Amino acid sequence: MDQLIPTAWFEGLHEVVLLGLVAASMFALMTGADWLVDGSSGLATRLGIPKIIVGATIVSLGTTAPECAVSVMAAWDGKSGLALGNAVGSIIADTGLIFGAGCLLTRLPVNRFLLSRQGWVQFGSAALLAGLCYGLWWVEAADAKIPNWAGAFFLVLLAIYLVVSVSWSRQEAAAEGLTLADGGTGLEEPGKHDAADDHDEKQQAAIVLLAVLLVGAAIVIVSSHVLIETVTVIAVRLSVPQVVISATLVAFGTSLPELVVGMTAIRRGHPELLVGNVIGADVLNVLFVIGASAIAAPLPIVDQAARVPEVFLYVHLPTMLTILVLFRLFIARAVRKQHFERPMGIPLVLLYLGFVVISFLLGGDPGEAAP
Repeated sequence: MDQLIPTAWFEGLHEVVLLGLVAASMFALMTGADWLVDGSSGLATRLGIPKIIVGATIVSLGTTAPECAVSVMAAWDGKSGLALGNAVGSIIADTGLIFGAGCLLTRLPVNRFLLSRQGWVQFGSAALLAGLCYGLWWVEAADAKIPNWAGAFFLVLLAIYLVVSVSWSRQEAAAEGLTLADGGTGLEEPGKHDAADDHDEKQQAAIVLLAVLLVGAAIVIVSSHVLIETVTVIAVRLSVPQVVISATLVAFGTSLPELVVGMTAIRRGHPELLVGNVIGADVLNVLFVIGASAIAAPLPIVDQAARVPEVFLYVHLPTMLTILVLFRLFIARAVRKQHFERPMGIPLVLLYLGFVVISFLLGGDPGEAAP
């Protein structure tokens, strides 16, 4: 995380200033999340796109972009081993912690269209990553690395996924009878403007909402990083062991944007955004984060010097696959029930907590490999 906002910026600050930054960043984090959620839901309404689709594309791109930047910069700095752990750990956190917590808080809605399409892309991309890692490890053992060509392949799949997602969203909008004409906010009176004026006004409103969304995403990203870096400095001054900091604050911090946005979406009455964001973020963690990082430098699968221990193969990948298989089973039941049931969140959250504890005990350093 400190490739974006270095911890050194905060190390010389007085404790009072640090506490002030904690309070300010928390306020900014909640404000940015409100703007992001409001902009996303308003844009979806204005463009006639289901909110869950916006969550799976625009919102997930916004919350995943900084993680991609951190991983790519780490690869350029010779720390390419961090990218795999960050991506896999984020998938575990997104589906286990964030979706699981969302289930416990409310009855999350079901969008059969998205879950039957993007949902399988989510599972398929993770399975593709796991198969590639195990296959390369089987062939090359300790020298196994995800090569540049695999990163390029993931980025090609990402481009295809984004294009197809737009097509799918249009198909669903058409199936539900949603159009630009009926996607307004109710501010216009019928017959007051001609069709050209209405079209121009809707385009301008969509641009404003997109700007609100992007500004909100930027505030969430920056404020969450400032919060975690500030709290980390305070913990060091209180003599909290570094391994505890990495296993808790840093591990939690990377997924803080998705978590806050998800909880804010529930609070603001748009739980569809949480579901879409989790699915979209999981896809992007494989195709975007790992793809771009592998382009920057080959990613070692098992390399103690690069801080990728074998626990990645024995714990991290199996945990990711277990959580996603469980998620698919829950989807099958939720489609019949028309919503996700609250008890479904219990095993997901427990799996995430178990993953963090086991990674810590086995020396996997969840601060590097967890979200």
